[in-house]
Amino acid sequence: MSSPKTTRSIGSPVSCIKESVSPKIALICIASCPTGTSSVALPVGAAQRGGRVASIPPLEDAELIPSRPPPAGPSTDGGRVEPELAERRTHREANRVVSAHARSWQLVSALRVEEFDAAQLGRTDQVILDMEDAIDDSLKQQARDNVLAWFEGGGRAWVRINDVTTRFWSDDLLALSDARGLHGVMLAKVESAEQVTVTYQRLGARHPVIPLVESALGIEEAVSIARATGGHRLAFGSGDYRKDTGAANEPVEMACPRTRLVLASRIGGLTGPIDGPTVGTTHALLREQSQDAVTLGMTGKLCLDPEQPGVINEEFSPSPADVAWAVEFLEEFEAGGRVIRDGSDKPRLARAELITRRAAYFRVRPLHEEL
Repeated sequence: MSSPKTTRSIGSPVSCIKESVSPKIALICIASCPTGTSSVALPVGAAQRGGRVASIPPLEDAELIPSRPPPAGPSTDGGRVEPELAERRTHREANRVVSAHARSWQLVSALRVEEFDAAQLGRTDQVILDMEDAIDDSLKQQARDNVLAWFEGGGRAWVRINDVTTRFWSDDLLALSDARGLHGVMLAKVESAEQVTVTYQRLGARHPVIPLVESALGIEEAVSIARATGGHRLAFGSGDYRKDTGAANEPVEMACPRTRLVLASRIGGLTGPIDGPTVGTTHALLREQSQDAVTLGMTGKLCLDPEQPGVINEEFSPSPADVAWAVEFLEEFEAGGRVIRDGSDKPRLARAELITRRAAYFRVRPLHEEL
């Protein structure tokens, strides 16, 4: 038996959570939370969620993109932004979950201008205006014009652009290179690291790129894609992947590509990947598919429906039961002099610390029963 040795003391996450704990507390998990300068790491460890094992996305080592209040400017109809709208935008952006932590990513067609503000002000962690899959070739320029006009009016979002093999890719980059409301771009149908890097460079190396992997070749090249200069997080284009491979939309059949993206993200030093959307209107299906993704190590999910971000945010956050376990473990560990007793203590310690950090960030409190 190895000699006892001490480990580092536990920092503020536990005290941060415990300060606001009452005898009986339910889940508090909201879409908006303060931005910060803490960093994000790759998924290690897991926590129990309703009897299932759920991976806990860590919070160290990946670059964050801080949210800033949107600039004031003209609205899309040529007038000025209403003061109330400008104030609401400023508040929402100041409290937005930064992209390295973001759980829910809502896609909005770039032709549906009337939905832009609602998405920005809604519960989703990040908004993606879609100029690719949802846009007919004849309407690509209209989509660009809509996005740029909204940005000029003070809007802020990510934009999904057309893939590098199309004639629209260069036009998209030219239009967006100086857009003041652009958070970054999601690049469609990525199959090589070079596609990510050249996109990043064409944007002046100022805007991060989320590679959307949507094919068998993309999955095969996932490690090199994750290591590409300018890459921020990997995302899974599950629908096009199924079309390319003939795979069924079932947990077992989709576990392989999802796991490949999780491993590639780990190797490439990125936060865990973003899962594809759940097509359907039932929250039960969305919750089930979100849990499947979480158990594999994914840390976010695309969505098409504005009613889905709340469920996604809950499922991709530590549960109150997770947090209660972590707080109890760390209390006992500190009371015991922070001594490592056996080999199982180190992974449990790492898991508990990750849970409490994410709980503090997403404002999830432990669930305690009255004694």
